[in-house]
Amino acid sequence: MSSLFRHLTNEQLETLNYDKSCQFYHRGDYVFHEGNRATGCYCIYSGVVKLYKTGIEGKKQIIILAKKGDIIGYRSVIAAEPFCTTAQVHEDASLCFIPSDVIHKLIQQNHAFSLAMLKLVCKELGEANNIITDIAQKTVKERLAEALLVLQSSFGNDTDGFLRITLTREELSNIVGTATESVIRQLSDFKSDRLIELCGRKIKLLNIKQLERYANMP
Repeated sequence: MSSLFRHLTNEQLETLNYDKSCQFYHRGDYVFHEGNRATGCYCIYSGVVKLYKTGIEGKKQIIILAKKGDIIGYRSVIAAEPFCTTAQVHEDASLCFIPSDVIHKLIQQNHAFSLAMLKLVCKELGEANNIITDIAQKTVKERLAEALLVLQSSFGNDTDGFLRITLTREELSNIVGTATESVIRQLSDFKSDRLIELCGRKIKLLNIKQLERYANMP
């Protein structure tokens, strides 16, 4: 469960365990849709869930790939607003649903939990600001290099050195915020420059230092 809940008392944990419900989702299943009423939030026990917003002409912008230990949908629950993103399972996942009234009660009763939740909201807001700045100011090459480095940092590599998470070229473009054709072309350039190795959808990072220079990450 998310580290947020380490701040709860034993009694509060018992109540939480009683009120929560867990469910298994297959790849492609939807957890919630943008605009739906937020009746609760979800903790990820296993698997990967992608959160995205849908823009003009149905173009998707992937905001985050959430993994084990992450909690999703909580901002909408706190604000008592409809979900601001769509959550779709990327890799088979086990999720734990916590009703809104349970979260609200914990926020009111436990100051340490409230502060941890506030810090999480601020962290996510900062990450959203970075995404906006990157799309506005960085080139596709810079954004793709950064995306590949973040994916490696978040999910690691498999035994053959490829990124443990696999994405379609369209999904990569939805992370980078550009056309699929642009991502395909830039991946080909990275491969030609021996920065990466490609094997179908699998990607191996070969020259981390050069990718870091391209990414211009703080």
